[in-house]
Amino acid sequence: MTEPPIERPRFTPTPCQSQALLIPPLESAGQPWTPILSCPADFPPELFELAISQLIHHPEYNSTLILRSEVVDNTTEHFPPLVPALKDLWPVRNIHRKLLPRRPTRDAGLEQHCTLFSPSPLESHAPVPTTLVLTPILAPDVPLPYYHPTVSSLAFRYLPSTPPALRIEVVPLPGTDLDPNARLHRTCLALLETLHRYGWGARTQYRKRVAHDCLVPREPYQDLYLVMRERHKHLVDEWKEVTDPLKHVFEDIGIATYLMLLWKYTFAEESAQAAQVDIQTFDAEPWRAWPRPPGGFADIGCGNGLLTHILTAEGYDGHGFDVRARTSWSHYPPSTQASLHVSALDPTSPPPTTPSPAERYPFLPPGCFIIGNHADELTPWVPVLATLSGASGYLSIPCCAWTFDARYERSRDTPYAVPLPAPLFTASLNLGGEGANTSAYSMYRIWLASLSVHCGWEVECETLRIPSTRNWALIGRRKGEDSLSNAEEIVDGVRRRGAFKTRRPEGKAGEH
Repeated sequence: MTEPPIERPRFTPTPCQSQALLIPPLESAGQPWTPILSCPADFPPELFELAISQLIHHPEYNSTLILRSEVVDNTTEHFPPLVPALKDLWPVRNIHRKLLPRRPTRDAGLEQHCTLFSPSPLESHAPVPTTLVLTPILAPDVPLPYYHPTVSSLAFRYLPSTPPALRIEVVPLPGTDLDPNARLHRTCLALLETLHRYGWGARTQYRKRVAHDCLVPREPYQDLYLVMRERHKHLVDEWKEVTDPLKHVFEDIGIATYLMLLWKYTFAEESAQAAQVDIQTFDAEPWRAWPRPPGGFADIGCGNGLLTHILTAEGYDGHGFDVRARTSWSHYPPSTQASLHVSALDPTSPPPTTPSPAERYPFLPPGCFIIGNHADELTPWVPVLATLSGASGYLSIPCCAWTFDARYERSRDTPYAVPLPAPLFTASLNLGGEGANTSAYSMYRIWLASLSVHCGWEVECETLRIPSTRNWALIGRRKGEDSLSNAEEIVDGVRRRGAFKTRRPEGKAGEH
């Protein structure tokens, strides 16, 4: 019988000013330390370094103004003179990091020393760190960025009291408000709660429900996204649809950024375009020389056409298709309008006796990369069409759950056979579908992934960094076994049932 999960103890912080301190504040020459907050430590001191490492390497979890941190240096010797010397504590590791702002045009970056201290010197056997001190590195007369509290040092401590406790102490800058309602107190409260949560996660061996950055590394994605956001954020003010521009614009900028990098890594060996790009253009816009799908892209069910517009504006060849033109289409530049088409895509017609894929699916040229972004009833057709048309790959972001001619029902629509046992298959792809993640949407993802394998693709899964709850992407970049007959069999079955109905094009289709 499975034991119920142990709940994390409630976070109960206490202001240090309102309690007698059994363990005195830190001591360092010329720096009076001020304790701010403490709370019970529900994990042993041996896990402090593991818990605090999350705060070191992921400061963005505590501040929406920080993009990420980058490690400049990591040393266990020759500690910088800026690191404070603490009484009865010895430095055992120093991580020199750089904080990158989410809005570099508004906030400055900042370098910091993150120094771990232990009650035992480094020369002793396996010293256990119990204190982390953050020290900003600033040139004279340079102010701290807004996202950093107004302190010259901030310390996280694991106190061996009874019971053990966590405490935050600071060396405040002159004029810093230490009132419990002030900003410094609120910042320390958020940091302490995060450390309390990370410590419990280390104790219970917490594993994240989803994994990001499996196929495209985080750093290149974030850096390119910042550039793309600045280039296309004006579309928020120019939005012509009734939907929320903040969601749709930044979501499609994120998807376009991801595709540009995915294509760069996927088609590197096939591209010879770099030599044909003007060097001045390359310096300003390096992605114009990056590898890309040999047959361009096909955005099926493109809706407002924004993703197609961003990609074509950045120099990528491709087309978007939908059953009706949206208001936005006529407001895009002529180059984008020429790539948007009103068309009803019917995967079941013409019959398979057509001589070649190019004649059978003229909207999917050989080697094209198929995009299915919330493509509704076309979602399951994405890997099938990729197989039948000889596509170079595909990306599908499923939303509404459809099979080929009906709504998906997990009680009826079982996954296709795959080479691995079902638990190993879902675990290897980070698809969810086990334990608390058994939802209709997770089971639909598993069904789609098994369909991709059935159609001959080596399926991959990525949880995209976009502002949407439907941010799972299924990706095919490499063909496994030749499963053309499986795809043909699916089309034949759908055609025999006769339940699949292609939407009729709306409006003057010939104008787009």
